[in-house]
Amino acid sequence: MALPANHPTPLAAVGVTGLGVMGRNLARNLARHGYVVAIHNRSVAKTEALLADYGHEGQFLPARTMAEFVAELDHPRVVIIMVNAGPATDAVLDELVPLLAPGDIVIDAGNSHFTDTVRREQALKEKGLLFMGTGVSGGEVGALEGPSIMPGGPKKAYRLVGRLLETISAHVDGVPCCTYIGPGGAGHFVKMVHNGIEYADMQLIAEAYDLLRHGLDATPGELADVFVHWNRGVLESYLIEITAEVLRQTDAVTGQALVDVVLDQAGQKGTGRWTVQNALDLGVPITAIAEATFARGLSGAVAARAAGAGLPGHTRVLPVEGEASRQAFIEDVRQALYASKIVAYAQGLEQVAAASAEYGWKIDRGALARIWRGGCIIRARFLNRITEAYERDADLPLLLADPYFLDEVSGAVKSWRTVVVWANMAGVPVPAFASSLAYYDAIRAPRLPAALIQAQRDFFGAHTYRRADRPGVFHTDWSGDRTEHPVSE
Repeated sequence: MALPANHPTPLAAVGVTGLGVMGRNLARNLARHGYVVAIHNRSVAKTEALLADYGHEGQFLPARTMAEFVAELDHPRVVIIMVNAGPATDAVLDELVPLLAPGDIVIDAGNSHFTDTVRREQALKEKGLLFMGTGVSGGEVGALEGPSIMPGGPKKAYRLVGRLLETISAHVDGVPCCTYIGPGGAGHFVKMVHNGIEYADMQLIAEAYDLLRHGLDATPGELADVFVHWNRGVLESYLIEITAEVLRQTDAVTGQALVDVVLDQAGQKGTGRWTVQNALDLGVPITAIAEATFARGLSGAVAARAAGAGLPGHTRVLPVEGEASRQAFIEDVRQALYASKIVAYAQGLEQVAAASAEYGWKIDRGALARIWRGGCIIRARFLNRITEAYERDADLPLLLADPYFLDEVSGAVKSWRTVVVWANMAGVPVPAFASSLAYYDAIRAPRLPAALIQAQRDFFGAHTYRRADRPGVFHTDWSGDRTEHPVSE
């Protein structure tokens, strides 16, 4: 692992500590782009394995200890931490920070909660260090070949490392899928919402698959062809692409479609939950993301599902008959999927806008759509259209009101309703489809039943209400003569 004696050792431009799949591939990505990379891992075996397997890809400086690792870095030192969020990140910082000097830059590229990032940035700032909470999306392939990178933290730090991060990111039409997001925890917040959108997108695709499976009585292999076709149009995206590949995969042991032998319990690492919890704090309705998160929880509720299997109300699902009707059904599901996906992305971006206003981050939503076009899991063709929408109006209050998306969703509404009704009549659960449609109907409604809720709140708790016909705050004396009285604000 050590270099030969008397070998001229250059100082590393950047160091990566944490050489799991993502960290290892990020280090390789940096080396492939000509950077001298210091590498370190708590388990030395992973450092040795990286050097043995991929040492030919560039210049790596291996270190057995954190002190050796820091000594190998040029000034100002740039350290990328790629370990599990939470206590593991704090443990690395506790060991690393005492070895650094003012002006050094620490980049947390894991999936940390943005509130932890805010805390860590402040703690390191007091020591003269620059801390960047940076979202990285794209999985192991993206980390190696070019991820979408969402850096947050001090603008000064981005001026120092922005070129490095942009160089190793994915590029679409010559534009790097990396840009400065904002101060504090903005980078990790945006990555959190990205993952929430990912939850929704995956759930919607799964519901579309389930609808087609029931409605067409088709095999997974046959449905793979449908997704391949969809991937040639407005639904073109990484997730649609891999769905076709998954559906075509055959299990080597049983000979069945792999999707039919995989246990129907979806896992999660917490970012979807964080997104929903924060949306509740901000009062932002991200119904598609919430339903997708709850659907994963329900899928793992083994005892409850076993008990529920005997509940009455099952409706026999009859396949759609006739080729023309089958093609019409496929098109209806496609349109419903597209409209629901637009809602999911729109809701996520509205959450970003709300957080940006709440925390003073000044996040450019159009820039987010632009850097999500490549490298990341939710990359999709229509992100170009989202970027264009925010270029037309950076303060767009509702993505669905943009002329392009207004036309797209309007054209899909009939199919959307048809699919949700069919699913309900057939007993096929489509929580993300249905909640997305309900959101669309609620956001366009001239008047909502919230008026009744507010009157109820005033009845039992004297919470007051406002009137639609004149300004002011009012309370009705419900337990007395029921006269209305103005209330001082």
